Amino acid sequence: MSGIFYGIGVGPGDPELLTIKAMRAIEQVDVLIAPKTEKKDGSVALSIAKPYLKRDIEIVYQVFPMVKGFAEDTAAWEANKTEILGLLQAGKNVAFLTLGDPMFYSTYIYVYRLLEHEDIEIRTIPGIPAFTAIASQVGRPVVEGDDVLAVIPATANPDKIQGALAAADNVVLMKVYKNFSDIAHQLAAHGMAEQAVLVSRAGLEGEVVVDDIMAHAHDKLNYLSTILTRRH
Repeated sequence: MSGIFYGIGVGPGDPELLTIKAMRAIEQVDVLIAPKTEKKDGSVALSIAKPYLKRDIEIVYQVFPMVKGFAEDTAAWEANKTEILGLLQAGKNVAFLTLGDPMFYSTYIYVYRLLEHEDIEIRTIPGIPAFTAIASQVGRPVVEGDDVLAVIPATANPDKIQGALAAADNVVLMKVYKNFSDIAHQLAAHGMAEQAVLVSRAGLEGEVVVDDIMAHAHDKLNYLSTILTRRH
């Protein structure tokens, strides 16, 4: 029989934020797929799950090109798919670890799309997204009452960002590491800079919390950086 493929969200950083279902799945699988980028060694998702790994677990690192979609160059993705299918066909249960939630701006989504039409069983286990963990940590409701929330990737087209900021009462901005200065000034223009809080590496070593984003608008940020804000 073919093994089961699990997509497991390990949350934003604190190992204690994994769900019981996620922990049980990690303890039961034979192989863990740990995603990494071409530029960095190791896997943040794997380090979060480390307290729950059994001694004889097989760990397979797979490199996933950091591109918008994967249609431009499918070679690496197809190679990873072939490797995963080989493990499953050998009767091994395989888990793919991902930061936050598997279905929320996650590499897992692309892996899921590659595998969903194969003759295998897929079980996706949700995880806590960084912005909800940040909200609890800093005491900031994400939304309340009739608030309209916009979740915006800072990598989006500037016009789309402007439109979302104009329409929303509360905003979550993700992936702000590349153009933080531009984002900070856009928030200021919409009366959302004063209420903003930025957290980098939430729940991980080296966590940074910034309450005055305009004073730090030219700082270099870690990739795992998120802003929560609301209209003044």
